[in-house]
Amino acid sequence: MSHTNSAPSPAPPSWPHCGEGVSPERPFGCPGVHVPGHTACLAHLPGPDRDAYLAGLTPGADIDHSGTPFTPSLLAALLDPLRDPATGHPHLGGALFESATFEGDTGFDSATFKGRAVFESATFKGNAGFGSATFEHVAGFRSAVFEGNAWFGSAAFKRDTVFGLAAFKGQAEFEAATFEGDVGFWSATFERPTVFDSATFKGDTRFALATFKAVARFESTTFQRPAVFTSATFKAGAVFDWATFEHVALFESATFQDDAGFQWSTFKEIAVFESAAFQGPAVFTSATFQDGAGFKSATFQRDAWFESTTFQNDAVFEAVTFQRDAWFGSSTFQNDAVFEAAAFERNAWLESATFERALRMGPLVCAEQVRLSGAVFGGPVILSIAARHLECRRTRWSSTAEVRLRYATVDFAHAVFEYPLTIAAEPDPFVLADGQQVAEGPLSGAPAAVRMASLRGVDAAHLVLADVDLSGCLFTGTVHLDQVRLEGTCSFATVPSGTRWRAGHPVRFSERRTLAEEHHWRARQPAAVPGWNATAFGVGHVGPAQLAPVYRALRKAFEDGKNEPGAADFYYGEMEMRRHDRTGTGRAERGLLHSYWMLSGYGLRASRAMGWLAAAMLATIVLLMGFGLPNNDPKQEATGTVPAGGGKVTFEIGKDDPHNPTGNRFTGERFEKALNVTLNSVVFRSADQDLTTAGTYIEMTSRLTEPVLLGLAVLAIRNRVKR
Repeated sequence: MSHTNSAPSPAPPSWPHCGEGVSPERPFGCPGVHVPGHTACLAHLPGPDRDAYLAGLTPGADIDHSGTPFTPSLLAALLDPLRDPATGHPHLGGALFESATFEGDTGFDSATFKGRAVFESATFKGNAGFGSATFEHVAGFRSAVFEGNAWFGSAAFKRDTVFGLAAFKGQAEFEAATFEGDVGFWSATFERPTVFDSATFKGDTRFALATFKAVARFESTTFQRPAVFTSATFKAGAVFDWATFEHVALFESATFQDDAGFQWSTFKEIAVFESAAFQGPAVFTSATFQDGAGFKSATFQRDAWFESTTFQNDAVFEAVTFQRDAWFGSSTFQNDAVFEAAAFERNAWLESATFERALRMGPLVCAEQVRLSGAVFGGPVILSIAARHLECRRTRWSSTAEVRLRYATVDFAHAVFEYPLTIAAEPDPFVLADGQQVAEGPLSGAPAAVRMASLRGVDAAHLVLADVDLSGCLFTGTVHLDQVRLEGTCSFATVPSGTRWRAGHPVRFSERRTLAEEHHWRARQPAAVPGWNATAFGVGHVGPAQLAPVYRALRKAFEDGKNEPGAADFYYGEMEMRRHDRTGTGRAERGLLHSYWMLSGYGLRASRAMGWLAAAMLATIVLLMGFGLPNNDPKQEATGTVPAGGGKVTFEIGKDDPHNPTGNRFTGERFEKALNVTLNSVVFRSADQDLTTAGTYIEMTSRLTEPVLLGLAVLAIRNRVKR
């Protein structure tokens, strides 16, 4: 036996239906509800009966025409007897149009619905006009389909309004409409532009899961109760400029595929954009968040604009991803600014922002530059930032602060801090409260060292630098630099290594730490050797007169930190700048400094002093062997006269004058004597050796110069090992 499967027939509507026009597509015929006292709907009611029914209608009457197919002429015929004689506008009581079909343009403009207005599952095949309509009771448009434009401009909804699952295939306009009760647009679909400009929602407003396929305008709209846009999708622009949210605004998991505009909007209670996706530019310029602003796990795929925005309570950008630039310039954070685990894939612009109470900011990761120039921190704060660049020019800290960094090159020029401020390099990735490491994205694999670019104009009296690379830092103009504290491993630039050539002569610089500005100055000299780093554009030119005080201040800072060996390099740099300064150092003083440098490297190069000592001793030995030692030791002779007849004899004992030998003067015996005289001269002693007149002067000169050179060598060693 064979069986034939067929699709089940749709069930007839629950109300008594007309049944006219039966066809395979409509097995039950017309679904229109019966006109009272008849067995057909208004559309299929015979002419005399229809005229009699319409003639019996009066303004304010209740009507039920659910499922009825309306033509424009039929709808006009229905509304004519319902018009208020005083206003000429339709005046309806309860109006039931559930599942009704409106074939052409539908005009309910300026109509008043005193009772329930039910258009659920209705189909508007043309334009639907509800402009200036008044709904004094519940207005139901659940699952309605608007195939043309829907106009609700200046309509007044005084009770709950339901547009759930409605489909707006044309333009939907609710401009200046007033919704007194709750409004539900959940899962509604708006195929054409939707306009709620200047509308007022006095009850709960729900657009959860709604889809706006064209522009959605809520400009100057007022939401007096919760506004729920959870999981809504805006496929074109979403305009909420000048909107006012007097209650909770929920946009969590909403998707903005084009521009999202919230300029000058006001959120009086908490605004939640958690997990929202902004695929186009997001503009919150000059918006005001009077309560918390939650953007946790939100994604901004284009530029995010929060310039001049005011956050009066917590601003939570935890785990937010900014794939393009994020602009927070001139924004005000009156409470905590939470950027924990935030990822900026390009730049974070926070210039001139005000943080009145920021306890902790970060850890955050920025692939390019974080700009805090001109920002103001009013309370204690810990900044944890992993970024390529951090700019804090003219930034002001009014309380204690700690800036912990990774990868960053930092510009602190003209920053102001009135309390201790620490800038420290973080050796390991930042760790969140749950113990997980912060993902560093494109920064991973690069050296995590922190480099200071400039401290010009800073009062360093309260500054602590820990494990920071200062090889490129500009110090000229820093105030109270002698009070800066350098902790850990703070590295500086070094002189060019190896032997270099200048004007055909080999040049070798003593290894020491130097300032970047000395590199710049030496690189500008006509006879500069390769290896000195040239100045960058905009850095400015400074010379020895400006650098000597900087070296002096850093030397004192090292000495105050009990780092005497470290201070030696800066003393050397100070003396170098004084030696090269032709404006503040006189010629005689420069000559003295030049001699001091040549003999012992300003008392810091023991090898140089020992070399000169060895050379002096060798010269002394050679001179003594050649001219200072006599041929033979002078012999004493006694001479006297014997008195006649005997008596006391008086003798005079004298020596022969020593003379240089006429033969070989450079013998082993003479070398041994010369060495003995020279070694005694080094320790400022006399060797009691008979010398020629020239040898006496040679010994005197040796006893004057060689102990000085020995003392310089001892001083240099002491400066390198003392604590």
